Amino acid sequence: MHDDRHEFAESRLTTRHGEFRAIAFREYDGGPEHLALVHGDPTGVDAPLVRMHSECLTGDVFGARRCECGAQLSIAIEAVVHAGRGVIVYLRGHEGRGIGLLAKIRTHVLQDEDGLDTVDSAVALGLPVDVRDFGAAAAVLRHLGIGRVRLLSNSPAKVEALTGHGIAVTELVPVLEPADEHNVRYLTAKRDRLGHVLPQVDTAADAPRGHTATGY
Repeated sequence: MHDDRHEFAESRLTTRHGEFRAIAFREYDGGPEHLALVHGDPTGVDAPLVRMHSECLTGDVFGARRCECGAQLSIAIEAVVHAGRGVIVYLRGHEGRGIGLLAKIRTHVLQDEDGLDTVDSAVALGLPVDVRDFGAAAAVLRHLGIGRVRLLSNSPAKVEALTGHGIAVTELVPVLEPADEHNVRYLTAKRDRLGHVLPQVDTAADAPRGHTATGY
């Protein structure tokens, strides 16, 4: 499918999870370079599993426990491989819901020292709560010939965002990391302030170790 706004480069990528097509892409006029990992033939079903994953250096790379980002990425990749097909869209420039790494680290200080949550700590610094744009994810899905997806996410707002860019979401498939003493404040804020569907927050005291995924 032709796209005169974006440029794409593709290769094969072998990972510890399995084989993928790695598609790097960005807008021609600049901006962040993103990556889509495509497993199997996602066009072989009506609505393949898709994860739109916002970059989180501290969680994805270094395994930070205050958020569940790294665990969600692993869960989503495992779900796609288990299904035999699907797409992981890794969106760069989304650090801290779009405020950047420096600002995100500054919000951590306010959370640790002043007890603010992830929303109020951004507001206290005069920053927006969420400035992410998911248009790039929609662009690469169209490039792949995908117009309908089962979205691996706990956020109804992501359904609205992707739908607004012309991609139909047939199902919101939960990606649940157990709540514990390290992430329960963050998960509670995401549930209560940002509308995420996180039923495990209420059972944090009984949460088992490790991660779980449902819906596939």
